[in-house]
Amino acid sequence: MAEISLNKARTIVRKAIAKGQELELKPLSVVVLDAGGNVKAFEREDGAAPGRFAIAHGKAYGSVMLGMAGTAQMARAEQQHYFMTAVNGLFGGQVVPVPGGVLVRDKRGAVIGAVGVTGDTSDNDAIAAMAGIDAAVLTGEA
Repeated sequence: MAEISLNKARTIVRKAIAKGQELELKPLSVVVLDAGGNVKAFEREDGAAPGRFAIAHGKAYGSVMLGMAGTAQMARAEQQHYFMTAVNGLFGGQVVPVPGGVLVRDKRGAVIGAVGVTGDTSDNDAIAAMAGIDAAVLTGEA
């Protein structure tokens, strides 16, 4: 099974933050999780609120645990609130079902992890996450 290497995880973090700076977004926090939901890398940009780790982690964790990107999770939450509430209960309240949680796939399409970005609007967070994933030569699903 393929996985996100530490080097690629660091590239994702660095390039996502660089994209945020390029777009003049608010300070970002970026986490990369492996396919088991374990943290591979995390950075919180200077000026980012201290609670941003939990939000970034929740975006990525929901994506990898459900195999569903943040945008799809949000749509599911809007259509079936009870389902996402139940899922969040199962996962100890760790799921944040909004854009900015991005699935990471290998060349064959297998989910190998997820990226969570927070700090600006959810849509901008997803743009930054995709820039990091693209820079690591992986495939993202926002």
